[in-house]
Amino acid sequence: MSFGLPLMISKFPTFALMKQIHSLQNIQIKNILKLQEKSRERRKQGLFVIEGKREIELAIKGNYCITSLLFVSHKVSSEFITQFKEIELIEISQEVYQKIAYRESTEGVIAIAESKNINLESLQFKNKKPLLLVIQGIEKPGNIGAMLRTADAANIDAIILADAKTDIYNPNVIRSSVGCIFTNQLVIASSEEIIRFFKDQNIKTFAATLQNSNSYTEQDYREASAIIVGTEATGLTQIWRDTATKNINIPMQGEIDSMNVSVAAAVLLFEAKRQRKFK
Repeated sequence: MSFGLPLMISKFPTFALMKQIHSLQNIQIKNILKLQEKSRERRKQGLFVIEGKREIELAIKGNYCITSLLFVSHKVSSEFITQFKEIELIEISQEVYQKIAYRESTEGVIAIAESKNINLESLQFKNKKPLLLVIQGIEKPGNIGAMLRTADAANIDAIILADAKTDIYNPNVIRSSVGCIFTNQLVIASSEEIIRFFKDQNIKTFAATLQNSNSYTEQDYREASAIIVGTEATGLTQIWRDTATKNINIPMQGEIDSMNVSVAAAVLLFEAKRQRKFK
């Protein structure tokens, strides 16, 4: 597709021709801003934006399809660019980069990628007795990103967003997950759909809640298990508390009765991993 700018000779010897964009008014640049700012556009176009070399490389490792790569030539090595010679390459000015970059320290490179179909039908387990994390109704991208990092560190089978209220391809989710959005198997579904799926698959559910619950250390997570966490403000909805195999809590010894949800998820997941001898 042409955007009215001539192709120019790139400084990179690997490629004879490469598009260059220096105008902030370029239609492609304006579209990237839409993808950064509006979840509606990301869903409509089936595209999202990735910043940073590490994040882009993790996306490739996670089998995401990169459609375009935009970069500032003096910030990116030719070795990095070489691996993308089959896609659209766009050399941009520092001014353009500063306009479309969501954060400053991303090494002058931005990719456009295709979003994935991440419903329950796509879920595949790498273990016979999978360990899963379900996060229900959590809105804060920072909390979602932190739990994606924990899920990667614990090497669990999947992380499932129940009744999702935040677009998983929100730039803040990608940033706060430091690319772990691409290293985890992700699924989005309603609580009702997930509960039916777990029953069909004989997966035990452990709902983190203060109501009618026992200490998390008293449970056995060695079978196929899902740990369910909800928002800090309201916790899990009644459907999870009513249908869970066990309701669990993390005993509090201070003045407050809860902790950050991403911290709680980490405590629970690593107890399950400890019982499984970190397998």
